[in-house]
Amino acid sequence: MINRKIKNTIISRLKQFPAVALLGPRQAGKSTLAKTFSGAYYDLEIDQERLRLDLQWNEIIKSEKLIILDEAQTYPDIFPRIRSAIDADRTKKGRFMILGSVSPILMKQVSESLAGRIAITELSPFFLDEVKQKGLDNLWLMGGFPDGGIIKKEMFPLWQKNYLDLIAMRDLPHWGLAAAPQVTQKFFKMTAAIHGNLWNASQIGKSMGLSYHTVNSYLDYLEQTYLIRRLQPYYANIRKRLVKSPKVFWRDTGLLHSLLGTSDFEQLLTQPWVGFSWEGFVIEQILASLESQGRDYEAYFFRTADGFELDLILFLNSKKWVFEIKLTGSPGNSELDRLKKTSGMINADNVILVSRAEKEIKGEGIVSTNLPGTLRLLRI
Repeated sequence: MINRKIKNTIISRLKQFPAVALLGPRQAGKSTLAKTFSGAYYDLEIDQERLRLDLQWNEIIKSEKLIILDEAQTYPDIFPRIRSAIDADRTKKGRFMILGSVSPILMKQVSESLAGRIAITELSPFFLDEVKQKGLDNLWLMGGFPDGGIIKKEMFPLWQKNYLDLIAMRDLPHWGLAAAPQVTQKFFKMTAAIHGNLWNASQIGKSMGLSYHTVNSYLDYLEQTYLIRRLQPYYANIRKRLVKSPKVFWRDTGLLHSLLGTSDFEQLLTQPWVGFSWEGFVIEQILASLESQGRDYEAYFFRTADGFELDLILFLNSKKWVFEIKLTGSPGNSELDRLKKTSGMINADNVILVSRAEKEIKGEGIVSTNLPGTLRLLRI
């Protein structure tokens, strides 16, 4: 089994808190990882498992075992019981691990019942530090879902299509999205087509015959189920007009490429949107790495109306890190000079140009490196 980098973070949180929530998209490996901690596992989507938990409750809360509750948002009645068990002995740590795929539903229960009693962690699909041996380009093409091709190449892109069909036909309606599956699937394709671009709800709504309010609500659901990342703009006090719309990225490039009909690496490199795909992939790899380390951060992008841009800004350890992402193996001096100028507008502390270059170059106040080098710079 492939070692998940977040495991050490979870171990640390279990020593600090009575409960830990492990969130993330369906099929990212939450259940597999959780079962390495304990055999006391309950899948709360299944009625029989709820009954088993109910009948065994008094016994298991007295045991020393970690209790794993999967898809806990489907069984809200369990949260007051968890709180009561924790409050009966607040000194006891590492008692519950709560797994979930729909962040807002679960977080509502957590905030109402378990505030101060639980630590939040997020498991992404595999990222580069976990599957280096599979190859960076394979990970970029097929994404990081364990069953999506990174382990067995023949699964891509059919697995992604079936995954998205199931999300559209079963999960999203069950979680409250009031749209026919065909409309949801069309919305998937529309958002894939604008991956890495500014979000324009009115334009998308017009294309789909829907109001901008409706498409914004659809986007909320995709974000809440870890399909989409909405990267917010950074506002700086400078004498330039700034872009104020967020950018939208599909978090897993395997899902993105499946939606855009791209099934092999040579085909990917010929697509007009390949630069946006690479940008989103690098951003997600960076943020997944930070999540796995349990790091606190804030992430933004920066763009002025006259074209100065920074693809990613991170507030991390009281420092302002900026990243410009280029799909090239040999970034030029003009790109470095422009990056220096743009990063100077917001007084960045650390400036990194991320490309596919083989060699790392360190200059005055700037580093030009590749994705593995970038992740190395961000490790604790």
